[in-house]
Amino acid sequence: MRFTAIRKLLALMTSGAVLIGLAACGSGGSVASVDSSGSASRTELSVWAWEPTLMGVVAKFEAKNPGIKVKLQNVGTGNKAYTALDNALQAGSGVPDVAQIEYMAIPQYVIGKHLIDITDRTNGYKGFYTPGTWASVQWGGKVYGLPMDSGPMAFFYNKDVFDKAGVDATRVRTWDQYYEAAKRIKAAGSMIMVDYGDAGVFDSMAWLSGGHPFKTSADGSQVTINLTGDARTREFTQFWQKMISEGLMDTKTAPWTEEWFKGFSDGSLAGLLTGAWMPANFANSAPGAAGKWRVAPMPTPDGKTRNSELGGSSLVVMAQTTKEDAAWQFIEFANHDAAGIRTRVEGGAFPADPKTLKSKEFLGATTVKNAQGQDVEYFGGQKFNEVLAQGASQVSTDYQFLPFEVYARGKYGDFVGKAFGGEIQLSDGISAWQRDLRSYAKGQGFEVR
Repeated sequence: MRFTAIRKLLALMTSGAVLIGLAACGSGGSVASVDSSGSASRTELSVWAWEPTLMGVVAKFEAKNPGIKVKLQNVGTGNKAYTALDNALQAGSGVPDVAQIEYMAIPQYVIGKHLIDITDRTNGYKGFYTPGTWASVQWGGKVYGLPMDSGPMAFFYNKDVFDKAGVDATRVRTWDQYYEAAKRIKAAGSMIMVDYGDAGVFDSMAWLSGGHPFKTSADGSQVTINLTGDARTREFTQFWQKMISEGLMDTKTAPWTEEWFKGFSDGSLAGLLTGAWMPANFANSAPGAAGKWRVAPMPTPDGKTRNSELGGSSLVVMAQTTKEDAAWQFIEFANHDAAGIRTRVEGGAFPADPKTLKSKEFLGATTVKNAQGQDVEYFGGQKFNEVLAQGASQVSTDYQFLPFEVYARGKYGDFVGKAFGGEIQLSDGISAWQRDLRSYAKGQGFEVR
């Protein structure tokens, strides 16, 4: 099928799939207009984002740019946010000027021609951001967004439990060592990890292993889906199956629930491999364990230094906007200007720029701010950002997401979830997921390899 036909299909697909609607590329637009009385009127900019730190950014941006009024709206997170965006694109109206989009979802919006190419506006920006985040906002050598935050993975652990089990987490560098540590932690009455069947965890761990299960051609017409044949992805699948089969991690507790955070508070869940954005969540939702937790680098298959991202998002300018210049000014202030970045980092966002990551203030932090603005010494006085910043510098940049990643993650649990309940082997679930993804891709007009 010709790629032009693929674009038409992309325009017809519903939420949860690759996206929808033909977007007319807006002109640059003026920041302010003049009304009939001759006075300047403010340009109203629509921004859809769930990140709470943007509220402070908006106030500072408007003070600096009195000709622009920002209407910030939280339409939901994850699939809910993409569903709202998809519906607006399909209707051809109500599309925001700026949207927060996770790195994993950028390819499908680019292929659907829904994002403005900002390559010319970002000359010289490459060194401003960490390699992993900068690579994540590009497609086909073009730039389509500015990195907002990052989620380099790290090994969070309850030091009290680990000391009781005789495990030094800072010396757990390989997956074999992690496996041995998991057995000791279980013997001490706790679990070293909790995974309910999260597609994001799978992606990030496959990435960490050096896997390349997905690849899309520059024009988006060809997609490779090789979850079972890619050696490094298969290595992770086998390792995770061993952890599941021997009961070495909690596979029953759903994430972000009261029970989940209770486990972190009472020590029954003594470890978590996740993104660097986790500290504020611990401080707010598992306050009872303050002072007990620490952070260590991610263990890798062979102990060699490398890392991956879990989460992280960008701000993009939507192609339907008629206020491109104002939209660019906002994302540039929020994600590139020192004042915007500082506002978000002080609110708990994990930075995407090396300058902040290397600053003495950031690296020297030993406390986490909770929702009340109080400083909590959650990590027992550890300069935890030193570990997280180091992890950010080690993220590999060669991993690719699918051009319909939102759909893929939504289907992961349908096929792989049973493996976490012990009903099937993880490899069987992955195989079934792969078949569905290949079938879906073909149905949408992609050439599948």
